[in-house]
Amino acid sequence: MELFITRPMPDRVLERAKAHFNVTLREQNTPLKKGEMRAALVLYDVVIPTLGDLFTAEVFDGMADARCRLLANFGVGYNHIDVTAARAAGIAVTNTPGAVTEATADIALMLMLMTARRAGEGERLVRSGKWTGWHPTQMLGLHLGGKTCGIIGMGRIGQAIARRAHYGLGMEVIYHNRSAKTLDLPARQVGSLMELMAASDCVVLAVPGGPETRHLVGASELAAMRPHAHLINIARGDVVEETALVAALQAGQIGGAGLDVYEFEPKVPEALRKMENVVLLPHLGTAALDVREEMGLMAVENAIAHLEGRGLVNPV
Repeated sequence: MELFITRPMPDRVLERAKAHFNVTLREQNTPLKKGEMRAALVLYDVVIPTLGDLFTAEVFDGMADARCRLLANFGVGYNHIDVTAARAAGIAVTNTPGAVTEATADIALMLMLMTARRAGEGERLVRSGKWTGWHPTQMLGLHLGGKTCGIIGMGRIGQAIARRAHYGLGMEVIYHNRSAKTLDLPARQVGSLMELMAASDCVVLAVPGGPETRHLVGASELAAMRPHAHLINIARGDVVEETALVAALQAGQIGGAGLDVYEFEPKVPEALRKMENVVLLPHLGTAALDVREEMGLMAVENAIAHLEGRGLVNPV
């Protein structure tokens, strides 16, 4: 079987793939263009795409008889793939859940601390050579211990963030989720998103991307937040209406923000880049070698299951 991998991968992933497939590796880190995606569906049995490879309904149009029968997505999020259109064309889709949970939760905790304690601003001050030394009122931030962490989305990643916030920082955890959850940690579900926004000192977004969550947080939700509260997004960029976030920050409606994802990634508004109370990361959620290896190996295992005629490991 022919396997097409759309981005460079860690060596362990490539070795595993080459042991079972004839592998074609695309050496570029840019997203596939529409023509490249359609060609891949025609030429290969399995494609391993990732974030940015926009497999829209248009890409799948007329592909019912194409060679490809599986998109083994590299990543837990798959909102860049029109799964309904893929299925209509007879193409299955898998993802890599579990592998990303702890690493992504770590980034959320890091952003919480960095924005609340003004770490990015402080490092820039030191690097500029303008730091004049310690004094009692220098760069006073928000101490998170004893404060309320509001988590939107209580799946695997949300729960991992909740554990860190409660057991690591001593925060009270509240959450908003589409359905009721049975948890093994102290956390209280609130009845509405607006209730969570108003009650939290730190709001963390941990929902999946897609049409249902696009602009879940907009101007009215941001206006409900406390003036000292911080917004953390490690989900998908378009979960937050970016223009509304910029306006809320400029108006002082909220205390700050920590972002690992952006609505029009990799474009980041100049207004956000200029703000000292915003921490900006280049989508580092899963950026650790062992995590990326595990993600890649999970994608390959789905491909192997398809090759051997077994049930897919992580179908979506």
